[in-house]
This record gives sequence, structure tokens and C-alpha cells, in this order.
Amino acid sequence: MSKLAILGGAPVRTAPFPSWPVRDEREAEAVAEVARSGQWGFFSGTRQFDFASQFAAYQDVKYGFPVMNATCGLEIALKAAGVGAGDEVIVPGFTWVATASCALTIGAVPIFVDIDPGTYCLDPKALEAAITPRTKAIIPVHLYSCMADMDAIMEIANRRHLVVIEDCAHAHGARWRGKGAGSWGHMGVFSFQEGKTMSSGEGGLVVTNDKRYEALVHAYANCGRVREGDDLAEGIIGWNYRMTEWQAAILLAQFSRLEEQTAKRNEAMGYLDKYWEQIDGLAPMRVDVRQTRRGAYVYTFRYDAAKFKGVSRSVFVAAMQREGIPLSAPYTPVYRSPLFVVSPAEFPAAAARCDYAGLRLPVTEHAVTEECLSMRHSLLLSEPKDLADIVTAALKVRENLGELAGKTVEELTA
Repeated sequence: MSKLAILGGAPVRTAPFPSWPVRDEREAEAVAEVARSGQWGFFSGTRQFDFASQFAAYQDVKYGFPVMNATCGLEIALKAAGVGAGDEVIVPGFTWVATASCALTIGAVPIFVDIDPGTYCLDPKALEAAITPRTKAIIPVHLYSCMADMDAIMEIANRRHLVVIEDCAHAHGARWRGKGAGSWGHMGVFSFQEGKTMSSGEGGLVVTNDKRYEALVHAYANCGRVREGDDLAEGIIGWNYRMTEWQAAILLAQFSRLEEQTAKRNEAMGYLDKYWEQIDGLAPMRVDVRQTRRGAYVYTFRYDAAKFKGVSRSVFVAAMQREGIPLSAPYTPVYRSPLFVVSPAEFPAAAARCDYAGLRLPVTEHAVTEECLSMRHSLLLSEPKDLADIVTAALKVRENLGELAGKTVEELTA
């Protein structure tokens, strides 16, 4: 039995895993072409609209509008949906803070609900229980590599006359029953922030199959301007949330690799899933049979300390990291995040109506504090021999549980 690296032994792996973003001369030449053209922005260039239409079609959606980032994309999607001051927007507790803060910034009230323990996505039963007469919209999040149950969510939304905005920040290339993420709800929002599976540093795209929503998104993102031919009678106060041609040029290059990379990531996830099923105490996420392809933003799996002789998740993570495997825990629930500060002065409706500090979502909190393990998507572009190192490291830690039981990370790393 080999000695654990955290106890002074040799690590399983010292070589780096693939870095991100993947780039080559395609990105460099695309940016150079923009520089030479002098067409750098919304009013002079065409690349952002070329990209938007191509990517929307790839996700099986009629319309796509490019924006500066996904956070403002969610904000203007809510505005297009008619969400306003005091309206309630239901979101899962396990997501990035922007899913909820976009409601706050337009005066609405985010209502957090619990997640499905198998997928970590919004639980439809918890969703329905949270609907009130003030509820106006739902933002299901396709989290990490799983998709929310869009059949159940849309059935509830249609029956209760609610707007659904899919948060697709993690779901590039993902499909539910053969149709792309973003095509199921009334709108969807994608992110191209630097860590995503397609990146332009920052950037976003709002997609929809509804022409009126598309016209409203354009107006809200383009300083309130209404295009000729758009049937919008109301006056609109908008923002400058436009994308640049620089971002679009890089995204077109990134898009050219997405299909191949998504296939490779899915193959890698299948490989790892197979091994976690064989290791007592580790388990893959439940992939709903209706999810016909995963987007593979972050690869997550589950840890059961009780089956690892009580070794805490934090100790397991530290031991894996010392073996050369960049494993980590997920981010905190939004309502516990230091980035989610709801002051009565700034957000009076939400502060008066919701006790976020006292909120308890047991499935979310168990997943975040005890169970969920994650690895960035660039690892999934590794060759099989590199993926084997991840499994070897996990088996090595499991074989040495007696050396870790009862220890804290601080004791092991002192």
C-alpha cells in the first residue's frame, strides 16, 4: 500500500492537466481581422449577429441576442418577461449569485427553493410549493453537467401562467429529449465568461423562440432603442448591455471547437461515472434519461463520508489535491454567500418579505457542505491515461483511510 502524498509519499501525478481556455491562431487571426476592419462595435460590425444566430440555431432556438455578460442577460430577460418591483422570481438555492441578484437589481424578490438530490437542479415539487399570487417567473438552472427537469417545470409554468427563463450558463451543447438547453423555456441565457466551455473572457447570449421577447431584449440591451418593424408600443428605458465585435470574433473561433470538445467531455464523464459506481462511498450524479447530452461545464460527483470511515470531505479533497488531482468543493448556497447582501435600504421589498439569513434548504446544504465534489471541465479534455490518474488517486486514498480517519486538514498539513 503506497503512502499518501499528504503524509509524505509520492503523488500519483505531477504533470499538469489541460489548461483553459483552449486557443490557437483562429482566435488571434479573428481578433486581428476585427482590428484591421475598424468595425469594433454593435453599430458597425456583423460578427456578433453572425455568432448569435449560429449559436441559437445550434441550441434549437429561433433568436439569439448577444449581450456583454450573462448577468445582465438574466436581468433584461426578466424585464422582457414583465417582471417588476415586488414580483417574486423562484430560483434554486444552489447556483451562482447572479441567478438571484438579477431579480434584486430590478426590484423583484428572489425566492429560493430546494434542489433534486440526484441532479442538484431545481426540484419541481419545491417549485410548485413556493408559488404565490406574487410569483411572476421561474429561473431553473442547468447546474454543472445536469439539466433541470424541463418537462415538469414547463408543465407547472404553463398551468400557473408563469414565465420560465433557463439559466444556461453551464449548458452549452446540452440537450433535453434531443432539444437544446435554452429552447424549452420562454427565454434562456448563456454565459461566455472566462471559465465557461466557450469563452470570450466575458459575454452572454439571450435566446428565445418568441419574437416579442426578442424585440424587448434588443430594446433593453440597446439603450431602449426600438428597431423599425418591432411592434413595441411602450416606451422603454434600457441599458447599454451590448457585446463587442472583439468578443464575437473570439466566440466564433471557440464555437468551431465546441462540438468536438463536448463529445470528448461526455466520453470522459462516462469513463469517470463508471468507476465511481464501483467505489463504495463515491457516486456519479444521476443523469436523467431525458437528458440526451450533458454540457459538461463542471464535472460533479458525490462523496459519502460514512462509507469512508468518517473521513470528512475536506480531508478527502486535500488528500486528492496532494496526489495531483485538482478536486474541489462547490460554491456556497446563494443565500449564504457574502456576495448576496440584501440591505433594507437598497432592496426594501426583498428585505421586508424574506428572511434569507434564517432560510434552511436541507438538500442544498447537505450537497454543498458534505457531499458534492467537482472538477473543472478542462480536465475532461484529458487523454484516457490522464483520467486514469484521477481514479488511481481516489483508490489510493480509499486504501489509506486508516491513516486519515479522525484527522483534520490542519493536522494533516501542519
